[in-house]
Amino acid sequence: MKRKLFPLDKNYILRQAQEAVEKEMMQMMVDELKKAFTLLFNPLELHDDTYLKILSVKSFPDEHLSIIYQQLAGIFRYKFGSNQLELRFDGKSHFEKYQEDWRQTLQKWVQGLGQDPAYVKNLLRMTLLYDTPSRALFAENRCKSLLNEHFGLLIIKRKGDLLMKLGS
Repeated sequence: MKRKLFPLDKNYILRQAQEAVEKEMMQMMVDELKKAFTLLFNPLELHDDTYLKILSVKSFPDEHLSIIYQQLAGIFRYKFGSNQLELRFDGKSHFEKYQEDWRQTLQKWVQGLGQDPAYVKNLLRMTLLYDTPSRALFAENRCKSLLNEHFGLLIIKRKGDLLMKLGS
């Protein structure tokens, strides 16, 4: 995909900042997912098979989680993106400032989404409780739909163009 942005466009820098912290933020999403599961479905922290599996899984295919991360990153750019760079007087670069803003916002969003049982179950199916690609794909699509609903977005694809509109 061609990037049609100017090199010093805020959205270009913001996208680079989000891509630079993707692995770190995906790990944070998994950690918050474990906490959310415990709070919602196992507040007594009983050591049943599912809970032990969630706690012990260290690796899983991360392409589905990456897509959810990218969707959240796109929502952030859509909601908070403009092409105007602000004047910085604190010594930080725009790149560092946008990374910091993105980290804080994503953490807040993930904690809020962690209160939705449907979001937690679907994210678990594509990460810590991954079993088959088809189930993970179904969970990914359901998760994307939940995110659009949560943020009040309507994504329409017409003639190859992706349009995002705020829902009412």
